[in-house]
Amino acid sequence: MARWDRIGIKHQMSVEELDKRIKCLEKDVKVLNRLHFIRNRYLGDSVELAASKSGVTKRVGYIWQERWNEEGYEGLMPKYGGGRPAKLTEKEKINLKELLSKKDDWTTKKIKKLIKDKFGPDFSEKHVRTILRNLGLKFGKPYPKDYRRPFNAENS
Repeated sequence: MARWDRIGIKHQMSVEELDKRIKCLEKDVKVLNRLHFIRNRYLGDSVELAASKSGVTKRVGYIWQERWNEEGYEGLMPKYGGGRPAKLTEKEKINLKELLSKKDDWTTKKIKKLIKDKFGPDFSEKHVRTILRNLGLKFGKPYPKDYRRPFNAENS
């Protein structure tokens, strides 16, 4: 026999409205999972049982329930921290794109050195390629140039 939960759950909306939101949020899996947890709590499951049905720990279940009790539906929305700030600002990225457009035969190593000399951060070559892709630039391995080929070979 399960013991009673110490903290009750507030009925912020009807079960029908909860079911309606569950149906229209099937694409947002995180919120959907949290709504299923709340629905199971509405139906009388303990926090531990509802959490295990949702595939989370009891502690996470209590966190979801606390956020539901304090903020309602909005409390179930994921809260993202934002992450680490970029080492290159948008202005610097635009400036980099202009510098790269002045010359045709850049290599990743040369671009890495250019970024370090002009802007400061020392990126890996892999990250330099990611930056170039984000700037909408295409890069590839150039054809080798034959030193014996005449300058006007295209016209012949």
